[in-house]
Amino acid sequence: MTALTRDIAEKFAALALSHVEREYPNKLDHVMAGPDDVRGPKALHPIFFGSFDWHSCVHGYWLLARLLRRYPDLAAAPRIERLFDARVTAPNVAAECAYLARPEARGFERPYGWGWLLALQAELDRRRADAPARAAAHLRPLTEMFAARFKAFLPLCDYPVRTGVHSSTAFALRMAADYAERCDAELFALMRAKVQSWYGGDRDAQAWEPSQDDFLSPTLMEAECMRRFTDGAAFRAWFAAFLPRAADGAPASLFAPARVSDRTDGKIAHLDGLNFSRAWCWRAIASAHGADNAVARRAHAAALLHIGASLPHVAGDYMGEHWLATFALLALDEAA
Repeated sequence: MTALTRDIAEKFAALALSHVEREYPNKLDHVMAGPDDVRGPKALHPIFFGSFDWHSCVHGYWLLARLLRRYPDLAAAPRIERLFDARVTAPNVAAECAYLARPEARGFERPYGWGWLLALQAELDRRRADAPARAAAHLRPLTEMFAARFKAFLPLCDYPVRTGVHSSTAFALRMAADYAERCDAELFALMRAKVQSWYGGDRDAQAWEPSQDDFLSPTLMEAECMRRFTDGAAFRAWFAAFLPRAADGAPASLFAPARVSDRTDGKIAHLDGLNFSRAWCWRAIASAHGADNAVARRAHAAALLHIGASLPHVAGDYMGEHWLATFALLALDEAA
């Protein structure tokens, strides 16, 4: 299976609805300045308190908004609409903004949560009516705060963060790109300049991966970020120097799915996410090369292998199922 179907959409929607309002267990990213800051997730974050952590809750909402746009007549559609109307309200957004304005929250969710929040706004903006459109209007003040944080941080960020986890700069900018391109030309130009300065000179990637905690490929995520911010011909020329043996299936590490030894371990379960995010990147890279191309053929085959390795394991243990459907959706949805 390499495409999003209605049946899969129904299953993914049910999964997300089961956890975006599940407060516990919860892993907070919370700096306390004093005893008054000792509060629970829902008190701190009246919208994004579920899904084990703040960023997973944000992309759980993104998943629901994307599925509702792709399949407006989902059986779960009324529940999704009610959720957005109940949670993404002006008072709740104001509370999320107030949390972010705390001096102690300067580094809150940087950069992974920043990218996902902008991606959520971009997805909600695509609906011109109904609950997602109302949520889009309410969410905008929080989105603009995160956009401002990107603008303040990127000039200070002399070096990229080349990891396969939440600190990845390539992933954050890729996820923020749709919002920035449509709504904030200054931010998009700043991002594009940073991407070119960080990655434009990279050649012959060795792809020493995966690491045990990875849910992103440092190598392929960089390539996908470059594709998003670079014109087609220029990207293909860059990619030919970056992964010059891709048409031959090398480096082999990028073409073989990761093995997941224990899906009850939250960090080891990241590797299912790695398989999905690699598939997403490979499909996007293939699309940039055209159908009748050796790189595209290799990329499509790799995507199929990676999806097949992890799609049966989206649900089963909360350490994976509170977030994996989002990355599976990236891999399966052509619109991604």
